[in-house]
Amino acid sequence: MSADDVVLPALLRAARGSYSQAIRRHLVEAGCDDLPRNAPFLVGGMVNHGGDPRLLLRQLGVTRQAQSQLVDALVSRGYVTREPVPEDRRRMTLQVTERGRKAAAASAAGVSEVDAELARRITPDQLAGLRAGLIALCDIRDG
Repeated sequence: MSADDVVLPALLRAARGSYSQAIRRHLVEAGCDDLPRNAPFLVGGMVNHGGDPRLLLRQLGVTRQAQSQLVDALVSRGYVTREPVPEDRRRMTLQVTERGRKAAAASAAGVSEVDAELARRITPDQLAGLRAGLIALCDIRDG
C-alpha cells in the first residue's frame, strides 16, 4: 500500500500522534506526567495563547461532564485553581498555577520540536499548503 492509498482521516489521526508523543515526552521530563488527556490543549491554550478557558473547553468537543471531570482533575493535581466569580457565585474562574505554567511550557516545547522537524522535512511552500489545507478542513467543519 502506498501513501496515496491511505485516506486523509487516517493520515490526520496518525500525524497528530507526532505532537502528542513530543508533548508527552516533554511533560514527563518536566515532572508533569499526570496531566490528563486534553489538558495540554486547555492549559497550554490559556497560558501560551491567552485563551478563554470556557471557549477552550468547548473546543475540545467533549461533553460538559467530561469538561467538568477534566477541570476537577486539573484542580486536584495542582495545575489550576477554581474560584467563584464575585458578581455571580454560580460561575467559576480558572487560574493557572505555577505547576500549570510549567506544563504549558513543556507542551509548547513539544509543539516547537515537531514544528521544527516538519520545517526541516518539507519546503516552506509545502508547509503553507499543509496549513491552508488544514484551515480549509476547519472551515468545512464550521460551515
